[in-house]
Amino acid sequence: MYRYKVEKMGCGGCAKSVTRAVQGVEPGASVEVDLGAKLVTVSGATGPADRIATAISAAGYPAVPA
Repeated sequence: MYRYKVEKMGCGGCAKSVTRAVQGVEPGASVEVDLGAKLVTVSGATGPADRIATAISAAGYPAVPA
């Protein structure tokens, strides 16, 4: 399981964009977004954590491991 702090998330649209970004590189992963805490939790990912953070950041939401 990986967790990322994503400060720029603020709405449901942001959460959907982040989820799509993660599933673009990890199609089988489960993504949980907590907008209040600005946290993204990814379960079931098989790739490296930095690859997921890069995908989220490329979608316009800078992500850092939490």
